[in-house]
Amino acid sequence: MIISIEQLREKVDTGSVDTVVVAFPGLYGRLLGKRFDADFFLNSVAQKGTHGCNYLATVDMEMEPVEGYTFANWDEGYGDFHMQPDISTLRVLSWADRTAVVICDIVDESSHQLVPQLPRSILKNQIQLTSEQGYQAKAATELEYYLFRQSFEQAHQQNFVNLTPSGWYLEDYHILQGARRESYHGELRRQLKRSGIPVESTKGEWGLGQHEINVAYAEIGEMADRHLLIKQCAKELADQNDISVTFMAKQEQDQAGSSCHIHLSLWSNGRNVFAGNQVFGRIKCSDLFLKFLAGWIEHAPEFMPFYAPTVNSYKRYQHGSWAPTTLAWSHDNRTAGFRVVGSGDSLRIECRIPGADCNPYLALAASLASGLDGIQRQLNPPDEFVGNAYDLETTKAVPTTFREAIEVFSNSDFVRRTLGEPVHDHYVHFYQNEQSEYENVVTDWERKRYFERI
Repeated sequence: MIISIEQLREKVDTGSVDTVVVAFPGLYGRLLGKRFDADFFLNSVAQKGTHGCNYLATVDMEMEPVEGYTFANWDEGYGDFHMQPDISTLRVLSWADRTAVVICDIVDESSHQLVPQLPRSILKNQIQLTSEQGYQAKAATELEYYLFRQSFEQAHQQNFVNLTPSGWYLEDYHILQGARRESYHGELRRQLKRSGIPVESTKGEWGLGQHEINVAYAEIGEMADRHLLIKQCAKELADQNDISVTFMAKQEQDQAGSSCHIHLSLWSNGRNVFAGNQVFGRIKCSDLFLKFLAGWIEHAPEFMPFYAPTVNSYKRYQHGSWAPTTLAWSHDNRTAGFRVVGSGDSLRIECRIPGADCNPYLALAASLASGLDGIQRQLNPPDEFVGNAYDLETTKAVPTTFREAIEVFSNSDFVRRTLGEPVHDHYVHFYQNEQSEYENVVTDWERKRYFERI
């Protein structure tokens, strides 16, 4: 549950909390930081913060420092940045032993300003711009994942192949099959709720051992924090139960990919400003809704690496796969990249493009920036598409490879203006390195195909 500093002090005094995780989201969207003695946190870190090596904004997945960044490098000696706890995020982690967590903003030690290259800084910048225009963004992210019977350690020893999924037939909405692993999914729901993350439901998905979790929508920054902790909880609970869970976008060629559908709306004075009486296609909405939708659609290809950040991400976009391949929008149509659902104050846009591997801070920042640009430029969306969008050839398609997505992202003046040139350059280098790492690896697929027969 979310608590105040005073409530934390009470829990520390009674011994129910003795550790505070002080962490921030890295470029891959995973928690990085330190574990502090709770008394030391209260007496020092809560007010003064702590430090971390700035190389953490330049490492690859294996924590190897990558050369070529301006922000931090060997020539500069890899100094520190400041980790300033955002006390509004302080909560007790019910699934962890006597442990609380607080999420930090990363601040420059000299200027005391947010370090713009960090994901949480990028989202906070867009939230500030939204507020200056008189709006508050609210969002929810739907996460899909696969559960396996092997532990993470066993999976690693098996090179992550020949793993046994937790289900043996497709369990989409299937109560019986889902019940067989309710010991895990039920515990995930309960622990998240006790930790201050209101859960709506879990359900079987369209893959062997695949599930989806839905949590209550929230202010967009809070939603990004929740998303981060949902994945952390899911992995730690799996660890505790000697099983494993993956949020890969496409973990098996013949299985459905795992998505992160983003639901988003703008609010002002307690009302959803997307609601209105203007008829467009099969929906009733405001003119502002249409402008926001138009901007989000227009800029989706340019921000694609923020929605699909790895080589693996693009293997999810297949015809008839439940992952969208076009930028069509439609009312309650799961073949379209943008699905409009709800009515009145529940009216919202669901973007179905992001995968479960996305960094929520970056994906939500891209969504917000794109929609706001549509409002500013008074863009109009295309007409509503009705039918099977997989068969649509007249609409723009999403980039189909990581290399193509990086090129569009790199050449986008809009992305460069939105992020600022130093931040844009930082992420171009980040994604180019991820692509390069993949291209240098010899895969099992290559050995099977070429070892004898080439």
